[in-house]
Amino acid sequence: MDSRLLQSFMYFQLLVLLEEFVNHIQELQVMDERIQRKVEKLEQQCQKEAKEFAKKVQELQKSNQVAFQHFQELDEHISYVATKVCHLGDQLEGVNTPRQRAVEAQKLMKYFNEFLDGELKSDVFTNSEKIKEAADIIQKLHLIAQELPFDRFSEVKSKIASKYHDLECQLIQEFTSAQRRGEISRMREVAAVLLHFKGYSHCVDVYIKQCQEGAFLRNDVFEDAAILCQRVNKQVGEVFSNPETVLAKLIQNIFEVKLQIYVKDQLEEHRKSDAEQYLKNLYDLYTRTTNLSSKLMEFNLGTDKQTFLSKLIKSIFISYLENYIEVEIGYLKSRSAMILQRYYDSKNHQKRSIGTGGIQDLKERIRQRTNLPLGPSIDTHGETFLSQEVVVNLLQETKQAFERCHRLSDPSDLPKNAFRIFSMLVEFLCTEHIDYALETGLAGIPSSDSKNANLYFLDVVHQANTIFHLFDKQFNDHLMPLISSSPKLSECLQKKKDIIEQMEVKLDMGIDRTLNCMIGQMKHILAAEQKKTDFKPEDENNVLIQYTNACVKVCSYVRKQVEKIRNSMDGKNVDTVLMELGVRFHRLIYEHLQQYSYSCMGGMLAICDVAEYRKCAKDFKIALVLQLFDTLHALCNLLVVAPDNLKQVCSGEQLANLDKNILHSFVQLRVDYRSARLARHFS
Repeated sequence: MDSRLLQSFMYFQLLVLLEEFVNHIQELQVMDERIQRKVEKLEQQCQKEAKEFAKKVQELQKSNQVAFQHFQELDEHISYVATKVCHLGDQLEGVNTPRQRAVEAQKLMKYFNEFLDGELKSDVFTNSEKIKEAADIIQKLHLIAQELPFDRFSEVKSKIASKYHDLECQLIQEFTSAQRRGEISRMREVAAVLLHFKGYSHCVDVYIKQCQEGAFLRNDVFEDAAILCQRVNKQVGEVFSNPETVLAKLIQNIFEVKLQIYVKDQLEEHRKSDAEQYLKNLYDLYTRTTNLSSKLMEFNLGTDKQTFLSKLIKSIFISYLENYIEVEIGYLKSRSAMILQRYYDSKNHQKRSIGTGGIQDLKERIRQRTNLPLGPSIDTHGETFLSQEVVVNLLQETKQAFERCHRLSDPSDLPKNAFRIFSMLVEFLCTEHIDYALETGLAGIPSSDSKNANLYFLDVVHQANTIFHLFDKQFNDHLMPLISSSPKLSECLQKKKDIIEQMEVKLDMGIDRTLNCMIGQMKHILAAEQKKTDFKPEDENNVLIQYTNACVKVCSYVRKQVEKIRNSMDGKNVDTVLMELGVRFHRLIYEHLQQYSYSCMGGMLAICDVAEYRKCAKDFKIALVLQLFDTLHALCNLLVVAPDNLKQVCSGEQLANLDKNILHSFVQLRVDYRSARLARHFS
């Protein structure tokens, strides 16, 4: 029952909803018809207004055509009137110009008559307020007077010239007064009048002179000049019609008067008495002058201002720059010699002459290149005769010389002058100091059989390398830029190469002889400390297995030398020298071991010694040296191995490639070698 009621209710609701939809649709249809009628009415109204607007546009076009036609007629009329006016103007000008000239000529004739009569009555000549008009008239009369014959008009020409001169002086005086008062407009007015007078240049001179009054009161004449030119540059365009000419003349006056006198006073004071101060002043003054010139390049000085300023600078310094390099070289030579002499005096050392050709020199050179005892070596007490302070001073002097050379040399002479300075550096730093120290160091190396020798040549090597790095840096930083694009480059590089090779020869020679001395020291230690009983003890049962005292001292000495070599050299040179020392060290121990005969316990001691030598060889960090001592250690095993195992040991990895004679030589060192059993096993 409930479901039927529910269905009836829903059906009723649907009928109501349907009726609402139908009513709304009918309302929308009525509304649509109403809107449609309104749209049609608006369209009709729009069409009507469009027709009316088109009609108005047509009427306006007709009015515009009429106006355009009237404008054309007016334009033609204006053109006609303008043509008539131009024609009339031409006619009036043709009549007026001769008339003006005639009036002008009449006035000039009137003024000329006053000069003929000798009495100037016109207001223009008597009224100081009309100096501008008077100047214009007298300038024209002066030109006319130039054309008159002298015999008939000498008196009047003289009067006109006198008045011309008087007016010119008055104008210049007026300009001067206006400048002092700071009246720019009056200055411009007077300068414009004077422009046609001969005294115009005098007006410019007066202006330039007064501009400089009170401008150079400080000590810095260059800064004062720059400030003055900056101030005048702003003003001169307001006064003169040719400002660039006036400014150029002012600058020329400053250079040729103020700067030239200042430079001369600064340089002549030290030119003959103090070369160092003279060169410093010359460099400073030339630099400041060129800097001033660079600032003045900002101004308008005419077409070729670069050439103009260069000529001004040259006019000031030409007498000083012509012989600059001779003064530079002379000073550098004396200064370098003084630095070296002062150093050697501080060491209380009298320099030896190297290579003079005497018998002693011949002996010394033979001794340097061999181990022949040709007399005692020179005792330098460990002094290297190399000073970093001296080197820095020499390089600093040369650096300043290169800087001055770059600034003061003519571009065409720059490479040649730089090469001369470099030659001075080579002479005093490389030859007189480094090379002398190497020669002295070589002479101070003792012979290889000397006891307790002071092997200080490695200190010489270390300091020489450090110094040459500084020399090479200056070569690249300061010399190369001056010669890089000239033929002198190859000459400098060759000179540098030659000096390096000469030094390397002496360094190699000294290192070789120093290594010989090291080996000699080791020989003395071994000879003094190694006893025959070390390897053939009397009581075989009471020997402690350890390395001998000789081995301890030799290893201690070697370690010190290895450390010294590492501290004295750099790069690949360290490995090269250590390898050479290691090879000689191995040869020494090898030959030393073959001087003894070994019991079984002695052979064990020898093995312990070689093991310690091998440990010392590891400090070299050279593979070849360690390999040599490994092989030596294997050879020493032949001193203790049982006779039955000899062949097996000899055919081992480390000994298989050795010559049988070497193996045999070690087996022969055994005390039991002569036993038939051992000889049979080894053969």
